[in-house]
Amino acid sequence: MLRKRFVVATASAAAGLALLSACSGGPEATSPAVAPAAAVAGAGGNAPAAKGETKVAVAEAGDLGQVLVDKDGFTLYRFDKDSAKPPKSNCDGDCAKAWPPVLADGEVQIEGVDQALVGELTRADGRKQVTVGGWALYRYAKDAKAGEAKGQGVGSTWYAANAKGGKAGQAAKEAPAEQKAEGATKLVASNVDGIGPAIVDQDGFTLYMFTKDKKNKQPTCNGDCAKNWPPVLAEGDVQLEGIDAKLLGKVKRADGTTQVTVGGWAVYRYAKDTKAGEANGHGVGGTWFVIEPAGCKSTAPVKDKAAQSGNAAPKKEEGAPAEAGGSEYGY
Repeated sequence: MLRKRFVVATASAAAGLALLSACSGGPEATSPAVAPAAAVAGAGGNAPAAKGETKVAVAEAGDLGQVLVDKDGFTLYRFDKDSAKPPKSNCDGDCAKAWPPVLADGEVQIEGVDQALVGELTRADGRKQVTVGGWALYRYAKDAKAGEAKGQGVGSTWYAANAKGGKAGQAAKEAPAEQKAEGATKLVASNVDGIGPAIVDQDGFTLYMFTKDKKNKQPTCNGDCAKNWPPVLAEGDVQLEGIDAKLLGKVKRADGTTQVTVGGWAVYRYAKDTKAGEANGHGVGGTWFVIEPAGCKSTAPVKDKAAQSGNAAPKKEEGAPAEAGGSEYGY
């Protein structure tokens, strides 16, 4: 269990996307721009932590406003490709060298942060990482001194964390979905391992298109199909990050709900993707493909040839009849 000791702050230290416009492989294909680093005059968190202990405090950081800092005053960050529900870190290996995780070493001290928001998750290597609001916390290796925030906006996925685990500064204004009612829909331009450019939802899950649909027409995946491929519904204000707003649309489904479209294509999730960053639905039935930020079908190779038939179950005996719909809907 993570032991947390709440320390009441007596004073706070004073301190001073580009849109993806083309599909992969095309002559106009572009990569997400790296947002400029925000200038930060200084950071606080002045109650010293004992050696071997971890501290998470709040400090003012110039234009970023309040940010989380560690015991040495270094800015702490969150990663959009992680997930908060459930808490999950997707930064390992070389990523973790550039973005060292904040580990729950010894007793975790808290200053200026709601104790109820502080927790921990277990990383792939078994170590415990501190979370705030469910989001894993990291430092940035290129921040050379307290108060720097060179990691702000890197890759359009890294942002300084605020006291609630949200994005600090301008990023918070640009992505208000976190502050809106639960259930609001968000589409984010990302890169999925083994796929490349892709759209993911607010939880980092890969999104898909169905080639048997038609652009700007009522989706054809209903009933049992929709259980396996849940439609992305237009709930609340649909938020976009790194996607051209001109590509966003909506279409009525047979059941009367409204589904999000990108480039005219209805957008879905895949029930067999169990965590952020997976793309098990790519190539299923030869009709389901990851959708790119420009609203196009991903042309990434299908690694699992079995997925093309939609049969994830064990092989059947030769001559056994195929399940109805299995080749089309992946169940």
